[in-house]
Amino acid sequence: MAQRLARIHGTEEDKVNCPFYFKIGACRHGDRCSRIHHRPAFSQTILIKNIYRNPIREAELKALATGNDTSMIGGVGMGGSAPATCIRVDEHKAQEDFLVFFEDMYEELAKFGKIECLCVCDNLGDHMIGHVYVKFEDEEEAADALNVMNGRHYDGRKMEVEFSPVTDFREARCRDFDEETCGRGGFCNFMHIKPVPMCLIGSLQEDCDYERMKEEEERRRERDREHRRKKRKHRDRDRGSGSGGGGGGGSSSKKRHRDRRSYSSSRSRSRSRDRSRSRSLSSGGRSPSPARSPGKP
Repeated sequence: MAQRLARIHGTEEDKVNCPFYFKIGACRHGDRCSRIHHRPAFSQTILIKNIYRNPIREAELKALATGNDTSMIGGVGMGGSAPATCIRVDEHKAQEDFLVFFEDMYEELAKFGKIECLCVCDNLGDHMIGHVYVKFEDEEEAADALNVMNGRHYDGRKMEVEFSPVTDFREARCRDFDEETCGRGGFCNFMHIKPVPMCLIGSLQEDCDYERMKEEEERRRERDREHRRKKRKHRDRDRGSGSGGGGGGGSSSKKRHRDRRSYSSSRSRSRSRDRSRSRSLSSGGRSPSPARSPGKP
């Protein structure tokens, strides 16, 4: 029984735990889902909710809200101009803004540790739009990033950060989207991860690794300086206590010398008093010779 529960955990056969939340870290039903969403207390992956805004996806949402077709969204700056009835979006600028956003996120989050994967979702569903997933090499690094980044602001938007159960993005991403064949569009329940040039990721990794190495070297030097300061302080304290001890010995010897002199002088005085007392006693013991009376011749 236990083996079966372990085998079906997080799959469609599991009638207790939500498979979408287990694979993707998000569910379109949210808190209304009939299955359990196990939010991890710790994880290598953190989720920054709804932080990225894609102007193309926002134009699609606006078109859907007004009852227009999403095909009426036209791009400019990519080799042509859009018709007058289209919602115009500068796709070239949108891509440049996305790369700037990706660099900002990567450089800021890499301060907490080595990043294994950073994924930006391009979905339209409310439960996934603008999500950023960051997988660190270590759980402690992810915890540090969550504690610092949660509640901060980026481009006027407050960051809401939490741990995510996603650790294998191969199971979470939409393979049809990667092959440009996804028929569900932006409302697909699997991750539509925006592609990033590998050369950019490699360059960011090298820069961040170099910065971390410099910071670690600076921390090591600071620890060494602090250690040397403590050793010098202890050595000065020991030297001062040693000289103070010698001075204390000199004063005590002088005190002993004074005590010896006072003791010897008191003894000499007591001996002189004893001699004078003995002389007085001996002289008082002899009877005085009688005085001669004048005799007759």
